[in-house]
Amino acid sequence: MFINISDNKEAANKGSSSGLVHYLEKENRQDHKQQPEYWFNGQQIRVEPYEVMRKIDGNIAKLGKDDAKFFLVNISPSQKEIAFLKEQYGEDGAKEQMKGFAVRVMDTYAQNFNRDGVNSHEDLVWFAKLENYRYYGHKDPEVKQGIKKRGDRKDGEQMHVQVIVSRKDATNNIKLSPMNNSRGKNVEHSKKMGQFDRVAFKQSGETLFDSLFSFDRQLKDTMAYANVQKNGKLAQREQLNILTEGTSQNYQSKSVANELAQGVAEGLFQTTGDMLAMVGKTAAGFLEVMLEPVYMPGANIVPDHEDWQKKKMKKKSTGHQYKP
Repeated sequence: MFINISDNKEAANKGSSSGLVHYLEKENRQDHKQQPEYWFNGQQIRVEPYEVMRKIDGNIAKLGKDDAKFFLVNISPSQKEIAFLKEQYGEDGAKEQMKGFAVRVMDTYAQNFNRDGVNSHEDLVWFAKLENYRYYGHKDPEVKQGIKKRGDRKDGEQMHVQVIVSRKDATNNIKLSPMNNSRGKNVEHSKKMGQFDRVAFKQSGETLFDSLFSFDRQLKDTMAYANVQKNGKLAQREQLNILTEGTSQNYQSKSVANELAQGVAEGLFQTTGDMLAMVGKTAAGFLEVMLEPVYMPGANIVPDHEDWQKKKMKKKSTGHQYKP
């Protein structure tokens, strides 16, 4: 599950939303044979483009000429996730499930600000559009190499949801910027300027998808795994390798490993021994499997589930992880 918030250069968000709304109507213009995809939010399922523009452009009280007026949130399931939804719900059912999922994602978006009066999607002004395809752009390697033309459809499952959300809340009084880098560490700053943890927001989408649809996510398909492989320190990659080895030998340990991987990505564990010590008594089988091949310092410590939970809650209280 890939969730991204586009910056102002991509979204052109300092003026009217008309250009972005028009762009996101491209599939309706290109294929007149199919039933058009309407805009939707948590209250309406058939919203016309002009209504989207009117509501977004009209919710900009006290915003300056150079202030962002709205943001674009891209909710893109992987091809595995799309195939899973279609297998479970059928073609049309998968689309409806994705729309419902988008509403839940916008709940987490609102909650991530940790602002009084902003608790769910109902406290936001937002509209979403489901798109069935993706298209090659001039930056894609295939276009640069002449293999594909700009505007050609990409192969595979490409269903995703684009969300335009106003900078101001539904009362048009509170400024909400997901580009704010505060994660709640500085309480006074957060109260004055607000906060938003983009990493936690992206992670919450993956967690939410797995929980809602009982999706069997492999460790190597997690956001935490990708982050550690790309940006992690040597110790973090070693910890991840231990988790990967454990899941390959013990299928039942996978959910524990996926949760631990989030802790690894956040840098919760100084050593592999610290990680293993925090697994918890319920993961005894997982520990046994992982400890057989190699000896790791600290692995003889009795797992303490309460310490693991306390450490997680401490991390959550500082804003490093999404709190459902």
